[in-house]
Amino acid sequence: MVQCEMCGAQTSDPKTVKVEGAELDVCDNCADFGTEVKTQETSSSSTKYSTSSSGSSSSSSTSSSSSSGGGGGGTRRDMFDEMDEVVQDYDERIRNARESEGLTQEELADQLNEKASLIRKLERGDVLPSDKVQSKLEKALGISLSTGGSGDDSEWSGGSSAGKTTLGDVVKRKD
Repeated sequence: MVQCEMCGAQTSDPKTVKVEGAELDVCDNCADFGTEVKTQETSSSSTKYSTSSSGSSSSSSTSSSSSSGGGGGGTRRDMFDEMDEVVQDYDERIRNARESEGLTQEELADQLNEKASLIRKLERGDVLPSDKVQSKLEKALGISLSTGGSGDDSEWSGGSSAGKTTLGDVVKRKD
């Protein structure tokens, strides 16, 4: 006898069902809470799981292609590589440009249709400007607050001979 993984009841014939992404061995009563998982033998004798769906056949074709071109020796890229980053001295740039234009924080805020408290927080470096506020500031003051997405993490230049960074290149041991 096996115990149901949902309700704890003893069952002699448990069913494997998928409930919210987890595969559980459950009794007949609890099997209604998930989708029954059936195993299929493939030509390579490995086991593949597929969930049975009502009214449709489970003869879906599987493909092993990835959308980001995972093959080859190229470097891995993600969506953040192309994004612009705010420069570290954005607060000084905003303050200096505002003062050179002869504007007070309130006047700049009115010109941008933003609150003066936001300008104060930006100039103190308490908050980062949102993309919308950043573009308003750049247009109004004629400055650039972004570093540009270079996709090159120069601070992570590892010292391994293969040219790839390993955990050992970054971590310092406490011996």
